[in-house]
Amino acid sequence: MTALELSLIEFLRPWRAAPAWRIALSGGLDSTVLLHLLASLRERETLPPLSAMHVHHGLQPAADAWPEHCQALCDRLGVPLHVERVRVDDGPSLERAAREARYAAFAGQLGEGELLLTGQHRDDQAETLLLRLLRGAGVRGLGGMPPSRRLGVGWLVRPLLRVSRTELECYARQQGLSWVEDPSNADTRLARNFLRREVLPALARHWPQAAANLSRSAQHLREAEQLLGELAELDLLAAHDEAPFAWLGLPSLALAPLLALSESRQRNALRHWLAPRTLLPDTEHWAGWQDLRDAGVDAGPIWRLAGGELRRADERLWWLSGQWLLPPSLPMAWSDCAQPLPLPNNGVAQLLGAPPAGPLHLRYRAGGEIMALPGRGWRDLKRLLNERALPAFVRGRLPLLYRHDELLAVANLPGLDGSQHGAWQLHWQPPTSAQGLS
Repeated sequence: MTALELSLIEFLRPWRAAPAWRIALSGGLDSTVLLHLLASLRERETLPPLSAMHVHHGLQPAADAWPEHCQALCDRLGVPLHVERVRVDDGPSLERAAREARYAAFAGQLGEGELLLTGQHRDDQAETLLLRLLRGAGVRGLGGMPPSRRLGVGWLVRPLLRVSRTELECYARQQGLSWVEDPSNADTRLARNFLRREVLPALARHWPQAAANLSRSAQHLREAEQLLGELAELDLLAAHDEAPFAWLGLPSLALAPLLALSESRQRNALRHWLAPRTLLPDTEHWAGWQDLRDAGVDAGPIWRLAGGELRRADERLWWLSGQWLLPPSLPMAWSDCAQPLPLPNNGVAQLLGAPPAGPLHLRYRAGGEIMALPGRGWRDLKRLLNERALPAFVRGRLPLLYRHDELLAVANLPGLDGSQHGAWQLHWQPPTSAQGLS
């Protein structure tokens, strides 16, 4: 067994029980070598079922021949191939759009616990580190490509990150392998190609181990990011108290424990908490956190991010996304009170118990509403909501049940939800808060 095969099988040892190993096969050098290595190892080792996937973007004429090339290679090696054709949306970065379309296609094909194995190598890692360094990335970005991460219901695994491109090319030539060359790789107007063809060769002339050292630095930075994550978890423990209004289903944090931290630890904790929910802001945009944090109690500040909004209310931070960012619809009649009523952009309302006599309809707050309460007479709704300390951003979408112009109930608030009449309640299932990107 060659050193390359030994390195590969050792790296993949924790994944030997996976239901299947799927190779992302572009037809280029890296994925061709990876496929050949695994097909050879399969002859001597008991491995999960192997198959390959090729994503065809159709972005250039040369790519039309690549599925046929990949099919011929897989036929020779006895490995099943699935070809997925995708459409790449126009946007400011065609390269990014193609990558997103490719990984979406891969994720859609992976079964529970299956692996997608990709051929990125040590030189790719060095390029990634340099590229992100030049873009001003933080510790998280400078950790480069992780050896493994979740992808859909499976895993994306990069088993060649410790192997140089030179080693892969030597193996390919020894085995008589052929591969395709993407013509766009010669275009040095693209940042990664410029680093690959101009910058890294120049660095290697002075520092022969430049790529290996950069890759090692990325590994150190991933370890540092892991430690920062563990610190964030500790700092968030106190902020993850039991939130009021749990029926809202919204992620939230107590503000006071965060304010007790230093500025840098505040940002670190929030990055960790926000990362599964949204793309993280750049350095300049973190001024939005300071504005949110330092605003007056009655200011109702908002920090808008790519995947949603962070709101501050009653000394808590609340994360809103999905339908919570869309305005609810106009008032609506409720003809069949025995059935739940879907509310456009605002979840579902339901009457529990024997409903009051109609006709009934739902409204949202417009201001000036009053409500009759047993033993208390007529009360201003605004004051009642203030007594309950309901967050301001909820009040405009809280369903109100009317009979003609009489306000009968306010959803989900005990003593105001119809239970004061004894026989029924107005229940509201708020919209789900979409969690954004992982």
